[in-house]
Amino acid sequence: MTSTEPTTAAEGTPQAGGGDDSIVKKLSTLDRYLAVWILIAMAAGLGLGRLVPGMNDALAKIEIGGISLPIALGLLVMMYPVLAKVRYDKLEAVTGDRKLMVSSLVINWIVGPAVMFALAWVFLPDLPEYRTGLIIVGLARCIAMVIIWNDLACGDREAAAVLVALNSVFQVIAFGLLGWFYLDLLPRWMNLGDDQGLDVSVWHIAVNVIIFLGIPLLAGFLTRRIGEQKMGRADYEQRFLPKIGPWALYGLLFTIVILFALQGKTITSQPLDVARIALPLLVYFAVMWFGTFALGKAIGLAYDRTATLAFTAAGNNFELAIAVAVATFGVTSGQALSGVVGPLIEVPVLVALVYVSLAWRKKFTTARLES
Repeated sequence: MTSTEPTTAAEGTPQAGGGDDSIVKKLSTLDRYLAVWILIAMAAGLGLGRLVPGMNDALAKIEIGGISLPIALGLLVMMYPVLAKVRYDKLEAVTGDRKLMVSSLVINWIVGPAVMFALAWVFLPDLPEYRTGLIIVGLARCIAMVIIWNDLACGDREAAAVLVALNSVFQVIAFGLLGWFYLDLLPRWMNLGDDQGLDVSVWHIAVNVIIFLGIPLLAGFLTRRIGEQKMGRADYEQRFLPKIGPWALYGLLFTIVILFALQGKTITSQPLDVARIALPLLVYFAVMWFGTFALGKAIGLAYDRTATLAFTAAGNNFELAIAVAVATFGVTSGQALSGVVGPLIEVPVLVALVYVSLAWRKKFTTARLES
């Protein structure tokens, strides 16, 4: 996707830019009211988990190797259409952008975990379990839903694919090491008296990455390659992609319903704890997104790559965070609750930031033209 051709996630077709109309108004009905659909999905999930006896227990049992099959299904359906839109022949141009690559690595693996560590201690000094859960969320960099937020904000699809893949590699290598540093070594070194520890296998993280990124990435690549060979690029992009495009948001909404159905009882039974966990998360998402967006503009990135950089920095892999917290500390632990509250705050906040990003896109383009 180029910076002059905004594309809706639902339709998958370019729309003309320019004019005085808001870019938001050019989105499809499905995209334009995404915040409403997500709020309805969250409410439906919470209601099902709270009102239907045994539903969350039944859903929790449908898993293989600690991976929830309903959530995995939703994420695969969500990511496949977007990854089928990626122009894989343009990836070389992305990997050659050193400003983008270096900025992403530094923000995701140095700045992000440090910011979450600091916020967790500032806001939750008396609640070690919740604090540890937040730190785990900060260590799990996003590899799934950021694809959707980036696409809705008219970010660079190819750049998003590269940065998500890069995060995945570093996730396998660095997650356990950073967990030891932030949950064991650093607290002892600073005499904070907090030694929670984190026992998570590299294999568990690798499986998470393979399922939530590897499968849809391979499917998207093969679809693009075979589709262009059989029907040509024009027909592939103008006829095939619009047919599969809406399924990305259907998958997102399904995932949200399942996720909140699984944790509905926990969330609704501890509202004060949820509020305390939510506050540092709100600050975190705001600091990471606005700070990274400002950085992208300051180093001269185009709007589409600036948006991609910002969303990949602000998003987190809540699937991995929840799985690690549950496996290490137990399903009823405070650490697990922090992981569950993560998407409760992240989803509506990042949807709101999609609209902020789209509103700033016009100013961003105008400023570049004037310069």
